Amino acid sequence: MKVDLKRLLDIVGAATGIFLLLPLFVIIAVLIAADSKGSVFFKQKRVGLNMIDFHLLKFRTMYTNVTCSSLLTIGNRDNRITRVGYWLRKYKLDELPQLINVFRGDMSLVGPRPEVRKYVNLYDDQQRYVLSIKPGITDWASVQFFNESELLEKADDPENYYIQNIIPIKISQNLKYVMKHDIFTDLKIIWLTLSKIIIN
Repeated sequence: MKVDLKRLLDIVGAATGIFLLLPLFVIIAVLIAADSKGSVFFKQKRVGLNMIDFHLLKFRTMYTNVTCSSLLTIGNRDNRITRVGYWLRKYKLDELPQLINVFRGDMSLVGPRPEVRKYVNLYDDQQRYVLSIKPGITDWASVQFFNESELLEKADDPENYYIQNIIPIKISQNLKYVMKHDIFTDLKIIWLTLSKIIIN
C-alpha cells in the first residue's frame, strides 16, 4: 500500500501540535473569554480542495458586536480587534486551531492559504488550479506577505489593492507550489514561517 507522506506528516504534526500546545490553548481561551464577550473560536467558510467549502477555525480576535464591513484586516490597530486579539494576531496564535482542520483532513500543514468564496469567484480557470490540492496553514505567500495587514493599511483602497496586487502574487506563488512540492519543501516553508513569527 502506497503511503501518503504528506498526509502522514499532517496527521503526526497536527496531533503532536495539539497535544503539546493544549495548555496554551486553554490559556488563550481564558484570556479571550475574560477580555470580551463571545465565543472563544471563530469559524469562517473558506474554499478548499476541489472548490468545496469548509469551516476554517481560528481563535476569535474581534469583538462580536462590530459590523464587518470588510473581510480584510486593515493594519495592526484595526478597531474591530480586541486587546487580546491584537497579540494573538501579531504572533499568529489565532491560527493555531487550524491544527484541528489539518487533523480532520480539511487542510494540510502547508498548502495554498484558503480564501473566502468572494475572492475565489474572481479566479480564472488557470488560477483555480490552486484548488487542486488541500489548502494549508502556511505557504510561500504567507512568508512573503507576513505583514499583509500593514500593506493594506497604506493603500488608499485596501480591498482593491488586495484584489489587484496581492491576490495575483499569492496565486502565482501557490501555482508554483502545486506544480512542484515535496516533504522537504514543506519543512522549509514551516521553518521560514516560524522564523518570521519569532523575529516579528
